[in-house]
Amino acid sequence: MIITRTPFRISFVGGGSDLPAFYRAHGGAVLSTTIDKYMYISSHDYFEEGQIRTKYSKTETVNAVADLEHPLLRTVMQRLGVGEGLELSSIADVPAGTGMGSSSSFTVGTLHNLMAREGRLGEVSKAWLGEQACRVELEDLKEPIGKQDQYAAAYGGLNIIRFHQDDRVSVEPIVLSEDLLGEFSAHLSLYYFGNQRSASAILAEQTKAVRQPDKTSALKAMVGFVEPLAHALKQADWQMVGQLMHENWMLKQSLASGISNPAIQAAYAAGQQAGAWGGKLLGAGGGGFMLFIAPPERKAAIASALHNLRPFPFQLETGGSQVIFQG
Repeated sequence: MIITRTPFRISFVGGGSDLPAFYRAHGGAVLSTTIDKYMYISSHDYFEEGQIRTKYSKTETVNAVADLEHPLLRTVMQRLGVGEGLELSSIADVPAGTGMGSSSSFTVGTLHNLMAREGRLGEVSKAWLGEQACRVELEDLKEPIGKQDQYAAAYGGLNIIRFHQDDRVSVEPIVLSEDLLGEFSAHLSLYYFGNQRSASAILAEQTKAVRQPDKTSALKAMVGFVEPLAHALKQADWQMVGQLMHENWMLKQSLASGISNPAIQAAYAAGQQAGAWGGKLLGAGGGGFMLFIAPPERKAAIASALHNLRPFPFQLETGGSQVIFQG
């Protein structure tokens, strides 16, 4: 059996600039981190040597990879040339459609697991995992998504991820001491909205609109927050971090119609009134998790103001995708 553990991510500023329609024209960048919530992929030999069994939200037993209904599993197995006599299962700490990049963590973790299974870990690097996951999702499956989630899941940690006009992606770690990382984490809080949704429809609308001058201007401004946010983190200027996240969130809502709604706006306003410096909805929008940054002493007031939402404790993580068991 082989088990991989691949983290989910939260993004602070720059989201949307990782869409090819934008970065190929202007270049893009995001600042994000991974957290201690994971996608686990396990694989082992299936008793029926000529068949494949996969277990995710449903169970499939098929005779050939091409017969799998799950598009990511089918495509990864076809790309790597593996399948028959395999049983593969997934378990996640967070459900899909909540804005933490779960689909890409699934893709990265599956690639990592099956490469280990094939004895090909020598070919695997964090850059390779990010690139191959992007090829599966954007090229093979033609998903209207960006590239930040795949690289965040592969690398782990707090990073600036840059998307170059020639399709290259570079990852620049933001190096903070363990004490500073802990202090940053102590200022963050997550609340679960529910309303799981696919990001594809919102991102497809955003991709079509990205060439409009006002949308282009908003995304350029959001990319412009990346460097000041990195500087604020290194200076432990948490209030400035909150202000930049707030400005980013205000701009993000203008990018597509499904990103926000009255309930989301009311929750955000309640968090601010209770003492949050800033925040944002994670992912493409429409639901999932809302992130706030606030003085630790205001967290109780924020929780009281958002009493109808579920708080979701977490810590930052730095490991990225890992093989945690092989035997």
